[in-house]
Amino acid sequence: MILRSQRRDFDIILSLFFSYLLLSVLADSPFDCHISVNDVKFDLTKLAGEHTVNRTRTTPPTVTVDFLRFDLCADLKPRGGVAEQDQCPEGTRVCLTEVNQKENEADRVTAVIPLAQTNGLEPVFSSSLAPKYMSLLFHGPTYSNHSLPQSFNLTLFCDPQVTSEPEITSYNGTTLNLEWYAPAGCPFQEGEGGDKDEDKGGDEGKEESVGSGIGWFFLVFCLAFAAYFILGAYYNYSTYGATGLDLIP
Repeated sequence: MILRSQRRDFDIILSLFFSYLLLSVLADSPFDCHISVNDVKFDLTKLAGEHTVNRTRTTPPTVTVDFLRFDLCADLKPRGGVAEQDQCPEGTRVCLTEVNQKENEADRVTAVIPLAQTNGLEPVFSSSLAPKYMSLLFHGPTYSNHSLPQSFNLTLFCDPQVTSEPEITSYNGTTLNLEWYAPAGCPFQEGEGGDKDEDKGGDEGKEESVGSGIGWFFLVFCLAFAAYFILGAYYNYSTYGATGLDLIP
């Protein structure tokens, strides 16, 4: 009975250790603006840095202005001269600020919404070769009374020549959709500077992938599997004096 209890405690400790190892590795592998969907790759580092987009909506008797700030590759920096409660918290990559304006009155900040944060970013991306574009989905926390978490969906169209101004196409209270035309939306293959074969169309030209965390998961799984046998064999040897096949946990 004592030996069974010791073995159960050992298994619990191993499980906790592997869970901690997995979370640590995934936390240390943030999205770095390099995307790979099978052999199709995108490099978004050319779009790194803070970008701003404004959208004005008529909300009689006032006007509401949506101020969007985002950085695809890093956390947003705090805005100087702006009160802490009027900007998104540290670790935010996409921040939406809604400002209410009325003639002869001071502007009022009515909402500050972190649409995507590095902690819990969980990037999901897909691509299409006909037409050429890639889609990037970032995740964020819940906001106010909304039960669904916030998210930011960027559709980046391929334009080899020009980088346009990004445009907000919609926001339904939980997901903000943004469209952008830029060379970074053009795919390339490993070792090539050109585009992938354009002959594929429709569903055959579309691929989807979930952030690089999955690759890290399988790596950690293999390491954990090996560590389990090594530590288990050592435990059986030191506790029971096992040898040979009896060392296998």
